[in-house]
Amino acid sequence: MTKADIISEISTQTGIEKVDVQETVEAFFKVIKKSMIGGENVYVRGFGSFVVKKRAQKTARNISKNTAIIIPEHYVPSFKPAKVFVDKVKTNSKKIQLEA
Repeated sequence: MTKADIISEISTQTGIEKVDVQETVEAFFKVIKKSMIGGENVYVRGFGSFVVKKRAQKTARNISKNTAIIIPEHYVPSFKPAKVFVDKVKTNSKKIQLEA
């Protein structure tokens, strides 16, 4: 499902114009990005958490030159789904497999 599909689905379900839905969805993602760039985690109850994870410095190997390189510590965005969300996906995917 693409962002356009999501916008269309929300518009259909709520009766709100697609332009307004698109602005809202864009604003939502902008807030998530801005918060995470600032080092804040974002929690959406019943859906999941957008968290910033710290990766420690490590030594890696460049196999083409057979040399060691150091990868400095850095931060990466991550998503951790809520338990309720995971349980719903598990139960629904089992139903889909049985029907197929």
